[in-house]
Amino acid sequence: MVQEDYHIVNRMTQAVADLADLSHGFTQNLIFTIGFIFVLWLIRFLILRIVYRKSADPELHYKWRKYLSRALFFIALLVLGRTWFEGFQSLATFFGLLSAGLVIALKDTVADLAGWVFLIWRKPFEIGDRIEIAGVSGDVIDQRIFKFSLIEMGNWVDADQSTGRVLHVPNHKVFTETIANYTADFQFIWNELPVRISLESNWKKAKRMLQQIADRHSANISDEAKQQLRKAARSYLITYRILTPTVYTDVKDFGIALTIRYLTNPRTRRGTEQQIWEDILTEFAEQDDISFAYPTIRYYDRHREGDTGWGVNDTKPGQTDGTKGMPLKDPGKSPGNR
Repeated sequence: MVQEDYHIVNRMTQAVADLADLSHGFTQNLIFTIGFIFVLWLIRFLILRIVYRKSADPELHYKWRKYLSRALFFIALLVLGRTWFEGFQSLATFFGLLSAGLVIALKDTVADLAGWVFLIWRKPFEIGDRIEIAGVSGDVIDQRIFKFSLIEMGNWVDADQSTGRVLHVPNHKVFTETIANYTADFQFIWNELPVRISLESNWKKAKRMLQQIADRHSANISDEAKQQLRKAARSYLITYRILTPTVYTDVKDFGIALTIRYLTNPRTRRGTEQQIWEDILTEFAEQDDISFAYPTIRYYDRHREGDTGWGVNDTKPGQTDGTKGMPLKDPGKSPGNR
């Protein structure tokens, strides 16, 4: 019975080959390929049907679809490779096609493995480092063969505070994404704190006060940063010359901007900002000639206020302008200056 079925299939194959003007061997391989692919598709369909009935977990469904498809692809590659390629029994040919099939079927997995080797070899970051990659930031808490894990920071949380979420990032991202390491070798970052005061304020005095506050909070950090900088210079071309805090002066649209630039540890940046701001608020509150700037609308009367300096007359409050005998307003008390 089996012999008869074989002859029937053989005659049908020959008929199709004659009709399509193809060789008998090619047609036989083509029909076998189509049939084999259909069988694999049917196996995949039945297995997934069983999985869907046994579980309603979408994550489990995804894993079954992903790994079953890869396994069936690998089986198809081996079976159909033996069918279509003569001399496949050659060991070199076999392993060559096997490697190609693995690379295609497990492309991401192989890339993750290569990424793991890169992380072990080059060490762009290690466990405990704070990094930013693929648009996410966090502290590295685990490294594995196919992925590394971060404890997320930022996102909906202000500053550099943790959100409590654990992020798993595939290792192959180290080849395609920019990696920012906050704590590699040189474990400090530059932070800037802008303080805006009004144009009428004593900005030189305010600048001296801000410099003293910044020095007070960075005394120990500057010395430690110098030691780490010498260590980092062995691996990177870092040429910082000034590591002490600096206060820069600039004029903005509605005030004078005094920007404090200082070194801080990435994990204590928010706490340091809070301490500096508390000192600024406390000390500025005791000064009558320093006030914060904020968006205001000011009306200027040239005949009454004069035309000197910032648009404010040099005469003292209570004096007259000498032309109309009209008293001048105290510039420090005018609306918008406080």
